[in-house]
This record gives sequence, C-alpha cells and structure tokens, in this order.
Amino acid sequence: MRSPPSILVVLHDFALGGTERVAVRLATAMAGQGAAVTIFAGAGSGPLRAMVGPDVEVVVADPPIPRTRGSRRKLARAARAFVDRRRFDGVFVPGNFHWPVAAALGGSGIPVVAQVSAALDKPQRGRVRQWAFETRMRHLLRRADAVVALSDIARDQANRILRRPVASVIALPALDDDLAPPLAVPDSHPPIVLAAGRLVPEKGFARLVEAFADLPPAAARLVIVGDGPQAGGLQWLIEELGITDRVTLAGYVPDIRPWLDSARLLVLASDFEGFPAVLVEALAAGRPVVATDCTPATRLLVDGAGIVVPLNDSVALSQAIANIFAQPAPDPALLAASVAHHRIGAVAGAYLDLFDRLRR
Repeated sequence: MRSPPSILVVLHDFALGGTERVAVRLATAMAGQGAAVTIFAGAGSGPLRAMVGPDVEVVVADPPIPRTRGSRRKLARAARAFVDRRRFDGVFVPGNFHWPVAAALGGSGIPVVAQVSAALDKPQRGRVRQWAFETRMRHLLRRADAVVALSDIARDQANRILRRPVASVIALPALDDDLAPPLAVPDSHPPIVLAAGRLVPEKGFARLVEAFADLPPAAARLVIVGDGPQAGGLQWLIEELGITDRVTLAGYVPDIRPWLDSARLLVLASDFEGFPAVLVEALAAGRPVVATDCTPATRLLVDGAGIVVPLNDSVALSQAIANIFAQPAPDPALLAASVAHHRIGAVAGAYLDLFDRLRR
C-alpha cells in the first residue's frame, strides 16, 4: 500500500488563470487522498487563494515576490532555498509559466514533475521563434524527472523537443467528482451563446463579438463571463456595433456551471490555447461547442460535439453558431460521458501514482 507522500506545489501567486486554478484544485485533491501537500507561493495574493483546501499548507515567500520582470527567476531561487530547508517526496511545477522552477529544483534530490499546459508548437511563432522556444524548453526541463502532458499529441511533442522519453499523459483535472449530471438543453428564446475566460486579446472575444453582430438580431443572446484588461475595449466595441441589448459582459464568476446550464452552446474563439478547460466544462454540462482551431486539443474534444472553425475568421465563427442552432440539440449525457475521465479524483490519484513510481 502506498505511504502518504509529501508533495510541494510551487506557484507564483493565486491570480486568476488556468494554470493556477488547476494547481490549486490538484493540491486540494491530493491532500484529500492523504498526501501532505504544501503550496509554496511567491505571493499570497489573488482570488484563487480562497479555493485552497483546509488540508493544504500555504507558505508565502518572505519577502513576497510580486510578478515583475525577472520574478520567475526570483521565485525559482526562493523555492530552491525552501526545499534545501525542508524535504519533500516530490515537487509539482504547474504549467509552462513555472518551468524556471523546474530548472532550479532539478538535481536537488527531490523528484520534479513539470506540467505542459500551453501549446508547444504554435504556427504563429514562425521557425526562428519556435526554435528558440524549444531550445529554452530543453534548458529549463533538462533535469525534470517527469513531464506531464494533457494529450497524446502534446506528449509526443514534448518527447521530441526534450529528446528523451520523459513525458506521459494525465488528463486535465477540470471537473469535480461530485459534478451534477447535465440538464436538458433549455428551449429558451432567444437562445444563449456563452463564452468564458480572461478578457485578454488572445482569447478572441473581440472577434466573437464581431461575429455575433452578423447574426440576425433575434437569433440569440451572447453572454461573456470573465474579467480582464480588455473589458473596457469590449464594452466600447459592443456599443459601437449597436448590440448592447444582445450582449452581456457578466464579469468574473467562481463557477460557470449555472451559466452553462442556461446556455444553448459555448464558443471558444481563442488564437491559441493549451488544453482548454472551458471546453471540458461545457461538454460535462452537456453543451455543444464552437471552437477555433487554436490547439490540437480542440479537435480531440470537439469531435462529434460541435464545430471547429479556422483561426481569424469571424465569418466562419458566425456561420458555425448559426449551424449549431439549425441542428437538433445533442444528447447531454453522451457529451458528459466523453469527458468523464477529467474528474479530479482520478487525476489526483494518477499524479500520486506517478510520484510514487519516481520515489521508488
């Protein structure tokens, strides 16, 4: 029987972000399965701090390390000093953003597991920038004991870039174990199109608003859930297009499930993504999706559950939304079943199994 391990999770802070959210959820779930979990954070600020479970210890760097230029290197040095004082059975480094921590902790005698959260091969980079990215990735993860990817494609890309078979696949822990079964698709008029995420340019919300403006006025309502620096610009665009009566900026919400329950479909309009948790959440709620071809994971998730459209094509985005409306609503239970392996309990168990193998 596996003895309870002590696991360290290193985070810059508790800001709203997919990487941070996954790390906090995973830490809480591993602690719930008996592990002694500590989060070492550069700063204790951020709304996700409230999501940390009561069994997880939180240690904040002293002095705190706010996000600034070069702060990830400072976080890496502080994390190395911390593990030199306290021993752990394993360290989890969540997402590409925190890879400098893996470089600092590699060789400390503690198994380091680094996660790949964002796309490894982006056409937008071009050949030179892609080469620079891969060179940096090899440097930062050269001493990682294991790399966790979220799909087979990302695993194969990671092994190719790192030039060693170090990566394996563990599903994104996007769903709670006690997640309610999906509700029937509502027969509301007009139907609600939902989008969710941080309001930043790369999420494509401006393009979505422009695409939505091309739909007939009575076709649907658009609700965008999230907050971020682009909120003011999006509000201006909505007013400029004359669709303020059809579009709602709902702001940040801790749980998008109630919004999904009232929606007809979810749209992801991003320029690039790693493995979009919002698509998993939408399918778990039994809602079809329209998504841009922003990551290989999109086609993996959307297969039979919606429509994938090209990047930078608002016309295709608008047409795909209309096509979903023209089709009968899919069986919500079948969509939910397709992502059941993303439940947090099974994923946390898979991580603990990986740490156990590395310990031995």
